[in-house]
Amino acid sequence: MDTPDLRYPVGKFKFPETVSVDERNRFIDEIAAAPAHLKAAVAGLSAAHLDTPYRPGGWTVRQLVHHVPESHMNSYIRYKWALTEDEPTIKPYFEDRWAELSDARTSPIEPSLALLESLHQRWITLLRALTEEDWKRTFRHPEQGLVRLDQNAALYAWHGRHHVAHITGLRERIGV
Repeated sequence: MDTPDLRYPVGKFKFPETVSVDERNRFIDEIAAAPAHLKAAVAGLSAAHLDTPYRPGGWTVRQLVHHVPESHMNSYIRYKWALTEDEPTIKPYFEDRWAELSDARTSPIEPSLALLESLHQRWITLLRALTEEDWKRTFRHPEQGLVRLDQNAALYAWHGRHHVAHITGLRERIGV
């Protein structure tokens, strides 16, 4: 039997070439559900569990919880840039370095859960108001190249599922 890849519990992400309206609506729904899913995934975990890496050599659950709103804030801003500028080049960030900062390693998770919920309220309002033409707008990522907003929705629907699965997979493995 194959050993599951703990790094990619829902599989690796691949940008779709095309995105249908139904797929896009599903991505929006998944992004909208991400805060509740993350909150449920960490419900009842002790401080020791929060400070447990989700896999050998991986981030702790606490670092994952802080990473999700940081990443999603970056995505939200990328939408704003793409909607207000012509093909802006975005600035990537060193998420691994951010995860090592003291706030990500030691802060309580509740503010990040609240931040994610508030951020997603705004983000979903924006996403549900986009026109067909808006969804075709792009930004340039220095490593990924040109990214359409509908493709970015696919990425962030996956991203939320990806990190929730890290936590729920750890919970299953340690029996909590």
